[in-house]
Amino acid sequence: MRTTRRQFLGFGLKASAGLGLLTTAPGIVLAENRRPMITSGVMSGDLWTNRAMIWSRADRPSQMLLEVADNAEFHNARQLTGPDALPSTGMTSKIDVTGLASDTDLHYRVRFAALGDHRAISEPVVGKLRLPSDTPRNVRFVWSGDTVGQGWGIDTSRGGMRIYETMRQQSPDFFLHSGDTIYADGPLEETVTMDNGETWRNLMTAEKSKVAETLDEYRGQYAYNMLDENLKRFNAEVPMFAQWDDHETTNNWYPGEILEDPRYTEKNVSLLAARARKAFLEYMPIRQWPEAPDRIRRRFDYGPDLEVFMLDMRTHRSANSANMQSADDPAAALLGATQVDELIAALSASRATWKVIASDMPVGLVVADGDNFEAVANGDNGAPAGREHEIARLLKAIHEGSIANVVWLTADVHYTAAHHYAPERASFKDFTPFWEFVSGPLHAGTFGPNALDATFGPQVVFQKAPEDGRANLAPSEGYQFFGQVDLDAESKELTVTLKDVEGSTLHTEVLKPQVG
Repeated sequence: MRTTRRQFLGFGLKASAGLGLLTTAPGIVLAENRRPMITSGVMSGDLWTNRAMIWSRADRPSQMLLEVADNAEFHNARQLTGPDALPSTGMTSKIDVTGLASDTDLHYRVRFAALGDHRAISEPVVGKLRLPSDTPRNVRFVWSGDTVGQGWGIDTSRGGMRIYETMRQQSPDFFLHSGDTIYADGPLEETVTMDNGETWRNLMTAEKSKVAETLDEYRGQYAYNMLDENLKRFNAEVPMFAQWDDHETTNNWYPGEILEDPRYTEKNVSLLAARARKAFLEYMPIRQWPEAPDRIRRRFDYGPDLEVFMLDMRTHRSANSANMQSADDPAAALLGATQVDELIAALSASRATWKVIASDMPVGLVVADGDNFEAVANGDNGAPAGREHEIARLLKAIHEGSIANVVWLTADVHYTAAHHYAPERASFKDFTPFWEFVSGPLHAGTFGPNALDATFGPQVVFQKAPEDGRANLAPSEGYQFFGQVDLDAESKELTVTLKDVEGSTLHTEVLKPQVG
């Protein structure tokens, strides 16, 4: 429902009087050992015009207490009780707050009350967000991927994960995390010797000292990242829309795989992935639906001119292979037929000016898995084969349906680039030209550049990667990247800017809307 400011405040007064949790509770217990603590900050995500997910985590079993208001002073705040934080959810709790007003600057404040001792209440942690608008307005968001990878953890002496602070300073409306939100397969060592001889000193936890196999070890990967003050500050101010890729479970995984990695005692990847998915859904502010509680693919509007389609390139894929199968071979699945069908239907139904496909892996870059292939491209340069068939079917449907202004955003390859795809350069020609923008890593080793596959006619317009063949560069070397997207409400132009860890502009493309 749409709620006016007067209705919002009125509901807040009634809710406060009815719950009486914070305004009329007896004296709050001050003994610190009896009070819960918020361990990982607060976070919001999966926004609609009238609802938002709010997330937090406590250090012991306790009940979330939430206040929301349209002012930073929390006058006439609406008070809600969230789910209990319990060991069964990794002490996380999240609530879907509904009945909000579009285009509102929403402030929220989270506390936890100890179960059985509601006078023992934690110190509050505050956050804020801006809800999407029903009417056109300027929108800014950022995207990237790959956090705490290749042995580079939190080094507090080097400022921690500084790129999150840089992104926060851009004042984005939301953040699109394009996958590899953790590196569950990447244990940390206390010290790492860098190429220049300096020592990188990782903050250490027990969970980050080995590959994750148990549910609690997967949970510990997320809890580790949220020890970083930059990330906690960012999460409190910028709503998160998160995807997953491979490192949330283990490198280059696919359903049914049996590991040969000696670091793992549990070799069944499907079991590991089930644990990894549960931890991901617990630690990310994702809205879960009763009819599909484990679903990660989803779509959302951010105003009338922007719709984002978030893919899941893990759940439905077949085994990595030489990637040369025929079109009707189920061994060539990446998105899976159902997800492709849903995406085509959703793009066709979209009334947004711009349709952003959030893809956790790139279309035309060759990503190898030993002698096999991990992403879409197979390095063949010819007609579509293997997983390229799904993308060809999608691109053809976009073309035949005259679906205009489709842009792809991705990460995964640990460098940044702008690629333009056009049929005159392609082996497969039945598609409308489009842009793909690559960013990352956020805080991981830097690699690249990767080779391009000519099947869909990509051209490198810009790229920045390590020079002279260097690989796994430390975050302190400056090769950490994010992308920024600005939508102008008046002209409807979409400006995509590739930036580095300092916030410096590396490349900009101004995309003018086309008529379908």
